[in-house]
Amino acid sequence: MNRVTDSTPWYRQPLVWMLIMLPATVVVASFITLYLAIHSDDGLVEDDYYQRGKEINRVLDRDHAAQRYGLRAQVTLDVPGGRVAVQLDASKTATAATPEHLNLKLLHATRAGLDEDVTLVRIPDGRYQGMLPALAPGRWYLQLAASDWRLTGELQVPADSVAVLAPNP
Repeated sequence: MNRVTDSTPWYRQPLVWMLIMLPATVVVASFITLYLAIHSDDGLVEDDYYQRGKEINRVLDRDHAAQRYGLRAQVTLDVPGGRVAVQLDASKTATAATPEHLNLKLLHATRAGLDEDVTLVRIPDGRYQGMLPALAPGRWYLQLAASDWRLTGELQVPADSVAVLAPNP
Protein backbone atom coordinates (compact mmCIF):
# COMPACT_ATOMS: atom_id res chain seq x y z
CA MET A 1 0.00 0.00 0.00
CA ASN A 2 1.44 3.19 -1.15
CA ARG A 3 0.43 6.30 0.77
CA VAL A 4 0.89 9.78 -0.65
CA THR A 5 1.65 12.46 1.89
CA ASP A 6 1.63 16.18 1.32
CA SER A 7 4.68 17.81 2.84
CA THR A 8 3.33 21.37 2.48
CA PRO A 9 2.72 23.08 5.85
CA TRP A 10 -0.91 23.81 6.81
CA TYR A 11 -0.54 27.60 6.56
CA ARG A 12 0.30 27.32 2.87
CA GLN A 13 -2.92 25.53 2.04
CA PRO A 14 -5.53 27.88 0.41
CA LEU A 15 -8.47 25.80 1.63
CA VAL A 16 -7.41 26.30 5.26
CA TRP A 17 -7.27 30.11 4.84
CA MET A 18 -10.68 30.13 3.20
CA LEU A 19 -12.13 28.28 6.18
CA ILE A 20 -10.45 30.70 8.60
CA MET A 21 -11.61 33.83 6.71
CA LEU A 22 -15.34 33.02 6.91
CA PRO A 23 -15.61 33.25 10.73
CA ALA A 24 -13.04 36.07 10.86
CA THR A 25 -15.19 38.15 8.51
CA VAL A 26 -18.22 37.63 10.76
CA VAL A 27 -16.24 38.72 13.83
CA VAL A 28 -15.04 41.92 12.11
CA ALA A 29 -18.56 42.70 10.85
CA SER A 30 -19.97 42.24 14.36
CA PHE A 31 -17.46 44.72 15.80
CA ILE A 32 -18.38 47.24 13.10
CA THR A 33 -22.07 46.78 13.93
CA LEU A 34 -21.35 47.21 17.64
CA TYR A 35 -19.43 50.45 16.96
CA LEU A 36 -22.31 51.85 14.87
CA ALA A 37 -24.86 50.91 17.52
CA ILE A 38 -22.90 52.67 20.26
CA HIS A 39 -21.94 55.81 18.35
CA SER A 40 -25.15 56.62 16.49
CA ASP A 41 -28.25 57.99 18.17
CA ASP A 42 -31.42 56.76 16.53
CA GLY A 43 -33.79 58.54 18.92
CA LEU A 44 -36.02 57.19 21.62
CA VAL A 45 -39.34 55.44 21.33
CA GLU A 46 -42.16 57.52 22.80
CA ASP A 47 -43.40 55.94 26.05
CA ASP A 48 -46.61 57.87 26.63
CA TYR A 49 -48.56 57.93 23.37
CA TYR A 50 -51.68 59.36 25.00
CA GLN A 51 -49.81 62.36 26.38
CA ARG A 52 -48.17 62.88 22.98
CA GLY A 53 -51.60 62.86 21.35
CA LYS A 54 -52.82 65.60 23.70
CA GLU A 55 -49.75 67.67 22.84
CA ILE A 56 -50.56 67.42 19.14
CA ASN A 57 -53.85 69.25 19.73
CA ARG A 58 -51.98 72.01 21.56
CA VAL A 59 -49.53 72.31 18.63
CA LEU A 60 -52.42 72.62 16.20
CA ASP A 61 -53.83 75.46 18.30
CA ARG A 62 -50.47 77.23 18.01
CA ASP A 63 -50.54 76.84 14.21
CA HIS A 64 -54.05 78.33 14.07
CA ALA A 65 -52.94 81.26 16.25
CA ALA A 66 -50.10 82.01 13.82
CA GLN A 67 -52.63 82.03 10.97
CA ARG A 68 -54.89 84.43 12.90
CA TYR A 69 -51.97 86.80 13.45
CA GLY A 70 -51.00 86.50 9.79
CA LEU A 71 -47.42 85.63 10.67
CA ARG A 72 -44.60 84.81 8.29
CA ALA A 73 -40.86 84.73 8.97
CA GLN A 74 -37.66 84.74 6.98
CA VAL A 75 -34.76 82.89 8.59
CA THR A 76 -31.25 83.76 7.40
CA LEU A 77 -28.31 81.58 8.38
CA ASP A 78 -24.84 83.12 8.57
CA VAL A 79 -22.83 79.90 8.82
CA PRO A 80 -19.32 81.48 8.76
CA GLY A 81 -20.36 84.07 11.37
CA GLY A 82 -22.21 81.52 13.49
CA ARG A 83 -25.38 83.61 13.67
CA VAL A 84 -29.02 83.22 12.71
CA ALA A 85 -31.34 86.16 12.03
CA VAL A 86 -35.13 86.12 11.76
CA GLN A 87 -37.34 88.78 10.22
CA LEU A 88 -40.89 88.31 11.54
CA ASP A 89 -43.75 89.79 9.50
CA ALA A 90 -47.36 90.06 10.62
CA SER A 91 -49.97 90.99 8.02
CA LYS A 92 -52.38 91.99 10.78
CA THR A 93 -51.77 94.07 13.88
CA ALA A 94 -50.32 91.56 16.29
CA THR A 95 -48.25 93.18 18.98
CA ALA A 96 -48.86 90.19 21.26
CA ALA A 97 -47.35 87.94 18.58
CA THR A 98 -43.94 89.66 18.68
CA PRO A 99 -42.38 88.84 22.06
CA GLU A 100 -38.87 89.73 23.23
CA HIS A 101 -37.61 86.14 22.81
CA LEU A 102 -38.37 83.40 20.27
CA ASN A 103 -37.39 79.74 20.18
CA LEU A 104 -36.00 78.31 16.93
CA LYS A 105 -35.80 74.53 16.71
CA LEU A 106 -33.52 73.07 14.05
CA LEU A 107 -34.66 69.48 13.52
CA HIS A 108 -32.57 67.14 11.37
CA ALA A 109 -34.73 65.15 8.97
CA THR A 110 -33.29 61.74 9.84
CA ARG A 111 -31.16 62.01 13.01
CA ALA A 112 -32.84 63.30 16.16
CA GLY A 113 -29.49 63.37 17.95
CA LEU A 114 -28.45 66.35 15.78
CA ASP A 115 -31.46 68.53 16.69
CA GLU A 116 -30.66 71.99 18.05
CA ASP A 117 -32.58 74.62 20.06
CA VAL A 118 -31.71 78.30 19.59
CA THR A 119 -33.04 81.19 21.67
CA LEU A 120 -33.49 84.34 19.60
CA VAL A 121 -33.51 87.83 21.11
CA ARG A 122 -35.19 90.85 19.53
CA ILE A 123 -32.72 93.55 18.52
CA PRO A 124 -33.55 97.29 18.10
CA ASP A 125 -34.33 97.05 14.36
CA GLY A 126 -37.15 94.54 15.10
CA ARG A 127 -35.34 91.43 13.88
CA TYR A 128 -34.36 88.50 16.08
CA GLN A 129 -30.83 87.13 16.39
CA GLY A 130 -29.13 84.17 18.02
CA MET A 131 -26.07 81.95 17.90
CA LEU A 132 -26.09 79.36 15.13
CA PRO A 133 -24.69 75.94 16.10
CA ALA A 134 -22.74 73.93 13.55
CA LEU A 135 -25.20 72.08 11.32
CA ALA A 136 -24.51 68.81 9.54
CA PRO A 137 -25.25 68.74 5.82
CA GLY A 138 -28.71 67.54 4.86
CA ARG A 139 -32.37 68.48 5.16
CA TRP A 140 -33.43 70.42 8.26
CA TYR A 141 -36.92 71.27 9.48
CA LEU A 142 -37.33 74.61 11.24
CA GLN A 143 -39.87 75.52 13.92
CA LEU A 144 -40.06 79.12 15.12
CA ALA A 145 -42.25 79.46 18.18
CA ALA A 146 -43.44 81.82 20.88
CA SER A 147 -45.66 80.86 23.80
CA ASP A 148 -48.88 80.90 21.75
CA TRP A 149 -47.93 80.45 18.06
CA ARG A 150 -45.62 78.41 15.80
CA LEU A 151 -44.25 78.70 12.26
CA THR A 152 -42.61 75.87 10.29
CA GLY A 153 -40.40 75.46 7.25
CA GLU A 154 -37.39 73.60 5.94
CA LEU A 155 -34.04 74.13 4.29
CA GLN A 156 -31.16 72.19 2.82
CA VAL A 157 -27.73 72.70 4.41
CA PRO A 158 -25.30 73.88 2.98
CA ALA A 159 -27.16 74.78 -0.25
CA ASP A 160 -29.75 77.10 1.36
CA SER A 161 -29.03 79.97 3.71
CA VAL A 162 -32.54 81.48 3.72
CA ALA A 163 -35.84 79.80 4.59
CA VAL A 164 -39.37 81.19 4.66
CA LEU A 165 -41.52 79.95 7.55
CA ALA A 166 -45.30 79.93 7.59
CA PRO A 167 -48.06 78.41 9.74
CA ASN A 168 -49.04 74.84 8.96
CA PRO A 169 -52.33 74.82 7.06
